[in-house]
Amino acid sequence: MPPAAPSSTSGWWCDMNTEYGFVGFSYEVTACQSLSTLETDFKNIRQHFDGRYIRMYGACDNDGFYDDVIQAAWTAGIGVHALIWFGFDGTDQWMSRRDDLFATLQSNSKAPFITRVVQFGSEPLYDGVLSPEELADQVWNARDQLSNLGIPVTVSDMAYSYQKYGGAPEVIDALNFVDAHMLPFFSQQASIANDSWPLVLDDLDWFVDNVHGKKIYLSENGWPSTNYSGVEPNSPNAVANVQNEHDYYTLLDSKCTYFKTVPGGGVGWFAHIYSDDMEPGYGIYGKNGKLKFPFSPKTSC
Repeated sequence: MPPAAPSSTSGWWCDMNTEYGFVGFSYEVTACQSLSTLETDFKNIRQHFDGRYIRMYGACDNDGFYDDVIQAAWTAGIGVHALIWFGFDGTDQWMSRRDDLFATLQSNSKAPFITRVVQFGSEPLYDGVLSPEELADQVWNARDQLSNLGIPVTVSDMAYSYQKYGGAPEVIDALNFVDAHMLPFFSQQASIANDSWPLVLDDLDWFVDNVHGKKIYLSENGWPSTNYSGVEPNSPNAVANVQNEHDYYTLLDSKCTYFKTVPGGGVGWFAHIYSDDMEPGYGIYGKNGKLKFPFSPKTSC
């Protein structure tokens, strides 16, 4: 990174066509991590795993927290998929989170060089927080407010969420690009991760057929190593254990050439999530701070 923020983002970001295969981790911030913890984790993601991005998950409502995220990402040389967190309680707190985030993006000179996209999520369509028309309006308004910074806007949600609204074309039209959730463990046809590729393709093909050539990332994407209340399969044959979590990422990694060729500039995927301390069972790191399995997915092929 340069010593100070450049004057323009022109030419700053890599061509999205180069962003396929593994691109980084979901990273939950509900714990309101310190700047030093953020820097340590972001450097590890960048240096150990060649991650390009962290994709924020959850919310920390402390004043100045996103300034810390920006500084940690700047220090680590990594980008951020920022998130306006709706939560699961149906409140309108997401509005103040939106306003606070936008204020930081406008006031922090490094923000446009760290923030690759702002997401509305997670799964606002699935949760029915807003109608498709209302959500599309929010995306268009956000694009307008952030246009001077050149920061794109998207929604982080599942294919099913769009499908239950007839494809929600008004939302698709509003997005700069697509952050798609891919959680095949919850399919009614799920069994083991090694057999999940047809389930992945079902959802991915729907997006390819319906997003008019827009770039696709798998933003909330993984397979749990355990199930518990709230993480329960919809198939009696779905298996949650460390081996299947490992197998799922091995499967995705084996499809690098396919992801490279998907229309719209290829598909980049995030691993959900960085640590079991953030969301039990989904972490690449266990609660003991050690990798649960070898993890070195390809970032190009």
